[in-house]
Amino acid sequence: MPCLIDAHGSRPSSSVSVAVIRSLTKGLTHWLNARGKSVMDLTGCANPLPRFWCSAVLFWAGDGDRSAWPLSAFSFLIILGNLGTLYGINVWSGELFNALEKYQTRTVFFLSLIYFPLLAISVLVVLGQVWARMTLQRRWRAWLNRHLMDRWLANGRYYQLNLLGGEPKNPEFRIAEDLRIATEAPVEFATGLISALLSAATFIFVLWSLGGPLDLEFAGVHLAIPGFLVITAIVYAVLATMSIAWVGRCFIPATEAKNQAEAEYRYVLTRLRENAESVALMRGESEERAGVERSLGQVLRTWREVCFQCLKTTFVSQTSGFFAPILPVLLCAPKFLNGSLTLGQVMQAASAFTIVQAALAWLVDNYPKLGDWAASARRVASLMTALDDLERAERGNGLGRITVDRVGAQPALRLVKLSVTLDDGTPVVEKVDIAVRPGERLLVVGDSGTGKSALLRAIAGLWPWGHGRIEVADHARMFFLPQRPYVPLGTLRQAATYPDTADARSDGAVTEAFRSVGLEHYLDRLDAEAPWDQILSGGEKQRLAFARVLLRGPNIIVMDEATSALDPRSQALLMGLLLQQLEQATIISVGHRPELEHYHDRKIVLEGSGGSARIVSDIPIAPQPPSADRFPRGLTRKVMATTVHKIMVNSRLSGMALLPPNPARDI
Repeated sequence: MPCLIDAHGSRPSSSVSVAVIRSLTKGLTHWLNARGKSVMDLTGCANPLPRFWCSAVLFWAGDGDRSAWPLSAFSFLIILGNLGTLYGINVWSGELFNALEKYQTRTVFFLSLIYFPLLAISVLVVLGQVWARMTLQRRWRAWLNRHLMDRWLANGRYYQLNLLGGEPKNPEFRIAEDLRIATEAPVEFATGLISALLSAATFIFVLWSLGGPLDLEFAGVHLAIPGFLVITAIVYAVLATMSIAWVGRCFIPATEAKNQAEAEYRYVLTRLRENAESVALMRGESEERAGVERSLGQVLRTWREVCFQCLKTTFVSQTSGFFAPILPVLLCAPKFLNGSLTLGQVMQAASAFTIVQAALAWLVDNYPKLGDWAASARRVASLMTALDDLERAERGNGLGRITVDRVGAQPALRLVKLSVTLDDGTPVVEKVDIAVRPGERLLVVGDSGTGKSALLRAIAGLWPWGHGRIEVADHARMFFLPQRPYVPLGTLRQAATYPDTADARSDGAVTEAFRSVGLEHYLDRLDAEAPWDQILSGGEKQRLAFARVLLRGPNIIVMDEATSALDPRSQALLMGLLLQQLEQATIISVGHRPELEHYHDRKIVLEGSGGSARIVSDIPIAPQPPSADRFPRGLTRKVMATTVHKIMVNSRLSGMALLPPNPARDI
C-alpha cells in the first residue's frame, strides 16, 4: 500500500518520544487498514516532494530501522559538541590576540599549548559527526531502497510500468542513483541547518556583548544603534538569501532535466551493448553512433543550462563569502581606533560575525545541493506515484481491474466476460468467454496487433487493466514461456532452474532436461559463470525455456511465440517432447506457424474490429496421428547434430561464428 505504515514489527525503545510516535503509528495503521486507505490518501501526497517524504520519514517510525533514532540523537549531540568547540576556539582567539597586543609572552605560550587539546577535541568531534552522518545515510538508503524494491517487484509492477505512457522513465536509474542523492542530501541538510541555527543563536550573543551599540552623530543628532553587528549580520544574510533564491529559481528544473538526460544516455549505451550482435550483423554502427551522439547532445545541452544556473548562484555566494570576513573588521575599526575595543575583541567579533553570517546564509551556500536533491527526490517520488496508481488499480479504484480467482478443479481455466484494455481504458480485446479443460491444448491465432499477447499476459496475471474475471483451477501451477526467454546472470544451471535456486533440481534432472531439448553440448559448462544472455542464440534460449518447463512440471503452460526462433524440425522436437513428458498439462499458446496446429486440439481466432479485437471463431482441431519416434517427423538426435554441425561450419567460413566449434547453435 502506498505510504502504508505497519507497526507490527516495531521494537521497544527507551525513548518516550519514540514510544509515543510508534503507538500513534500503530493506531493509525489499524484505522487505515480497516478502511483500505493509506497515509497518502490522508495527506494528499500526490505532489512530488510531499509524496517522497510520506514514505521516507517512515524510517523513523513503524517498522523502520531500530538504529534511526539512536543515530539521530547521537548526531544532535555531536552538533552540540562541535558548537562547544567552535565557541572555545572563538574565545581562545580573542585571548591570543589580546596577549599579542600586550606583548605577554607567557600568556601566548600558554595559549599555544591549550590550542592542541582544543584541536584534538575538535577533530574527534568532526570524525564522530562524519561517522554518524554517513551511517545514517547508508541505513536510510538501504531501508528506503528495500521499501521501494518491495513495491516495485510486487505483482509484476516492474513490468506493468513499461506499459504506462510518460513517467516514470528509467526506474532502475531512479532507484540506483536518484534514491542515493535523495537520502544522502537531507541528512547533510538537517545536520547543517541545525548546526547553523544553534551557531547563530550562540554567536549572536557573542556579537551583541562584544560589539555593543554603535554611536552615530548626524546633523547634530546623536543616534545609538544597539547590537549593530547583529543587525548587520542579519540584514546581510537576508539580502544574500533573497539574491540566491531569485537568481537560482530555475536551478531545480534544470537539474531534473539534466538527471533525466543522463539516465536516457545510459539507457542508449546499455541497449547498444545488449543488442550488440544484431547491430554488428547489420553493420548498424553509424546509425547507433548517431543515436548515441543525439543522446549525448541532449546531456550536454542540459549540462549547459545547469552550468548557467551554477554561474549565477556562484556569483552570489562567492561575492557574499568575500565580503563576510572584511565587513565586521571595517565596522569595528572606529571602536578599535578610539580604544573601545581591543584587537582581541575585534578578531573575536570578526570570527563570530563570520559564523553568524554563514549560519544565517545557510541557503546561499547549499542552494545548488538543495536543487540537486529536489530534482532527485522528485524523480523518486514520480516512481512512487506510479506505483501508487498501480496499487489503486489492484484495489479496484479508478479504471477497471481484471480479477483473478482460484476455483475448483474444473475447468483448468475460464475467462468470464473478459475485456483487456490499455491503462487509459482503450479496449484491446473485448468480451472473451471461454473455458479450457484440464489437459486441453488451445491455440490462439490472429493478425498482428489483435491483442493476442495482451490476452496471454492477462491470463498470466501481468496485465491488470480491463474488466471481467479469470478463474484458475485451485492448486494449479502456471508457467509462462515468452518469445524472448530471460537468462539471468550467473551459471547456466541457475538459468535452467530459474526462478528457483540452482540447487532446487538434482544434477541428473538438469542433465536429462538439457539432453532432451538438444542442449547437451553445454553440459560441461553448466556451472560456468558467463554472459549467457549474449552467448546463447535466440533458438537456444527457447530450448532453455523448454528445459525449465520440463524441470518444473506445471499444470498450465502459457506460451507466447515460444518456438518462433526455432526451425520447423526443432519446433517439432520440442513440442512433441512437451506433449510426451507433460501430457496432462493444459497448454495455451499464441503462434503464427500453421504447423503448430498439429500440437493443439482447439483453436480460437481473434480479429480486429473498431480498434479492438474479438473472438470470431472457436473450433476444434482434428487430432493428428501420434509419431512413434521420440523425435517427430524423423528428426533423430544424430540427424539434428549433423545438421547443426553443417550450419556451424558454414557460419565459421562466413566469419559469423560467435563461439568455439563445440557448441551448436540455432540459427
